[in-house]
Amino acid sequence: MLGFMQDRPLLISSLIEYSGKNHGDVEIVSRSVEGPLHRTNYRELNLRAKKLAQALGRLGVAMGDRMGTVAWNGYRHMEIYFGVSGMGAVCHTINPRLFPEQIAYIVNHAEDKYIFVDLTFMPLIEALAEQLPNVEGFIVMTDEANMPDSKLDNLLCYETLIGAEDGDYTWPDFDEMTASSLCYTSGTTGNPKGVLYANRSTVLHSFCVCAQDGLGISNRDSILAVVPMFHANAWGLPYAAAMCGAKMVLPGAAMDGASLYELMEAEEVTLSAGVPTIWMMLLGYVKENNLKFTSMNRTVIGGSAAPRSMISAFVEDYGVDVVHAWGMTETSPIGTTGNLLKRHESLSEAEKIDIRVKQGRVVYGVELKITNDDNIELPRDGVAFGDIKVRGPWITNGYFKGEGGDVLDDNGWFSTGDVGTIDPDGYMQITDRSKDVIKSGGEWISSIDVENEAVGCAGIVEAAVIAIPHPKWDERPLVIAVKQEGHSVTREDVLKHLESSLAKWQLPDDVVFVDELPHTATGKLLKTKLREDFKDYVLPTA
Repeated sequence: MLGFMQDRPLLISSLIEYSGKNHGDVEIVSRSVEGPLHRTNYRELNLRAKKLAQALGRLGVAMGDRMGTVAWNGYRHMEIYFGVSGMGAVCHTINPRLFPEQIAYIVNHAEDKYIFVDLTFMPLIEALAEQLPNVEGFIVMTDEANMPDSKLDNLLCYETLIGAEDGDYTWPDFDEMTASSLCYTSGTTGNPKGVLYANRSTVLHSFCVCAQDGLGISNRDSILAVVPMFHANAWGLPYAAAMCGAKMVLPGAAMDGASLYELMEAEEVTLSAGVPTIWMMLLGYVKENNLKFTSMNRTVIGGSAAPRSMISAFVEDYGVDVVHAWGMTETSPIGTTGNLLKRHESLSEAEKIDIRVKQGRVVYGVELKITNDDNIELPRDGVAFGDIKVRGPWITNGYFKGEGGDVLDDNGWFSTGDVGTIDPDGYMQITDRSKDVIKSGGEWISSIDVENEAVGCAGIVEAAVIAIPHPKWDERPLVIAVKQEGHSVTREDVLKHLESSLAKWQLPDDVVFVDELPHTATGKLLKTKLREDFKDYVLPTA
């Protein structure tokens, strides 16, 4: 027997239609590529997204067509998010930090029909255009006054394009499983692989982001989305903000500490979201200038593990609550969030941070377990660690065009490639990527744990830990660190600092200093490059 409930599809267009009608005056503030700060609201954004859908229809864009974007976080990018997916096409966000040959591969593999491009990235597109034979045109995200001189003959102006439309457009209804957006992940072996989201999965994920035990956003929030809109859909924030009518603050290309702090204070930001490298710069700027946060009361840290020292600084020095979250492109991306439980209120701040350093508990909709090499589930005791596997309505069931083959096991579980533990309260903690864990004398050493402790040493800005072959122990850890400018921290200082927090067998065998560490296009440490650079390194204990 079926229930007597209306069957309305869960569509991305319903999010912007809702906020346009019910939170129409709520602002979206952007630092524009052209220079000035731009202000709009949900009512205007809904209208302009409809104009965009009309204009794309006149260009021959049909349901299922992929539309690429190479752009910063800004109001036009938000309009594309809703306008493209709302008409039934696919919004394909492209990471401009990838190598040019990877970008060309991604655009051609996705078969993008048009590409939206911010002015900043015009040189990149011009250099790649000849390698993109199937792209019918490039839409520059600016007005006529700022259109660049370009040799490209298939160039369109965004503002001229939508300015020709009247916005008298009704969002179409279609199957909620219709593809909505496409993100390629470089976290896999071989060429980047595409994760194809559905309207349904995106709307369900938005409920999770708004939920109190998710990221807990509401119409009372002013959200600074530092996480790029080309990185896992900005963690779903543009969709969730529309769902609840939260103010959005978009930083454009200015990601330095001074620029972010200025926006936070001027726009009364209550919540921010980004990766640890960004917060490292922000905290450095705030500390150096003896500043405080007057409105921001919480921040979401994801993308890679947040060091204890960073969480401590936010919580204890500035009164900013930290939500340590975990996910990946394949999980839309929210999988776990590090919110404290009611019974944790009586704990000391140090004990609370013991919990906050973990990646958190699963949100409703996501199932998570850890297994050994024989795919046997391991106990949730906080000690046993194994491969982290997930399943749920916003978890991928395969890559675009079948790349990578069948990625699910017989029971529908997706292997994340992360290794971790789950404690009795359900808090998951990543101990490593499966390929990064250090196997020493029959024991496993978490490179992430050693990195986080090393960053807590005075004078260390950033640290990476890799395995170096050892004749007796198989592998031993090497710390590769970046010094704070003007600081004289030594190898012995780092090792002495680590002695207070690591077991003797976990202590690294050596510490070396470099001017900078390599990062992936999404800001994560590029350990493949470090392993190549240090492949001939001989430990002093070897």
